[in-house]
Amino acid sequence: MTDLARHLASLRRPRLLIRAARIGADEYRRAVHLPRALRSAGLPGTPEALARLTEIEAALDDARRLGCASYTVSRHVEVLAAMMGEARLIKARAERPALAA
Repeated sequence: MTDLARHLASLRRPRLLIRAARIGADEYRRAVHLPRALRSAGLPGTPEALARLTEIEAALDDARRLGCASYTVSRHVEVLAAMMGEARLIKARAERPALAA
């Protein structure tokens, strides 16, 4: 988990992109948003979903940096918001045992 947290913290993206993704993450509902972000019908486990989202986001960021015509900001925000939402779920699950003690 620390590798994942480090990776997410090390992402350097435009401030406006991150701000929009944070707003989206606040409204994130896994059952609704994850299939759309992954472009698949199933719901994988949270760690697997986050790994797939990270790969998708890296490709989107490469397209953004290269100025590809196929790049869309809305798709990038959607994927970043899903990444943030999934990371929050992982963090909440990790903290749950500490709250019960």
